[in-house]
Amino acid sequence: MKVLLINGSPNQNGCTFTALDEIAKQLAKEGLESEILYLGADAINDCMACGYCGENDGCVIDDVVNDLAQKLDQYDGFVFGSPVYYAAPSARICAFMDRLFFAHGPKMQCKPASAIVSCRRGGASAAFDRLNKYFTINNMPVVSSQYWNQVHGSEPQDVLKDEEGLQTMRTLATNMAWLIKCIDAGKKAGIDKPQYEEHLWTNFIE
Repeated sequence: MKVLLINGSPNQNGCTFTALDEIAKQLAKEGLESEILYLGADAINDCMACGYCGENDGCVIDDVVNDLAQKLDQYDGFVFGSPVYYAAPSARICAFMDRLFFAHGPKMQCKPASAIVSCRRGGASAAFDRLNKYFTINNMPVVSSQYWNQVHGSEPQDVLKDEEGLQTMRTLATNMAWLIKCIDAGKKAGIDKPQYEEHLWTNFIE
């Protein structure tokens, strides 16, 4: 069992990484593997709504989105992490998630997911809410913690002083491990993931 932790910050070893690393350590204590994917500092193109992915296996923009899509079956859960910019996630992770979920959402359905955010002071809950919307539109169980999944600090050493924030990350990891183990036990008992109706699309303008 393995969890993918995605670092949506341009700083590879910054505050967001520090929070994700705390999750990774706790997952290891719970007996789960994890991997941190750094999205890089280069710009990630946003979705162009070209429809290419609807007819092909992948996005027309061949980058980290397509690279990850080929490995999604390896992971049993996901944590998406981002710094807070103006009470919102980074443009980088939003562009990444827009395209990943639009082109490859079915590959992640029924897998537990969570979001974590890092901020200096405010805006965390708004950014956190934005990221959670990807999961709740894609039939993914949302893993919660003892508080909203946020850490505070301008530098990694500040985050390491945020005792409640770090404990929130550990609790999140514990809950993620528990849910993944429950799903695995269910599969072994013959309980498979749900079978969904064909999607209905309703337009409000006739």
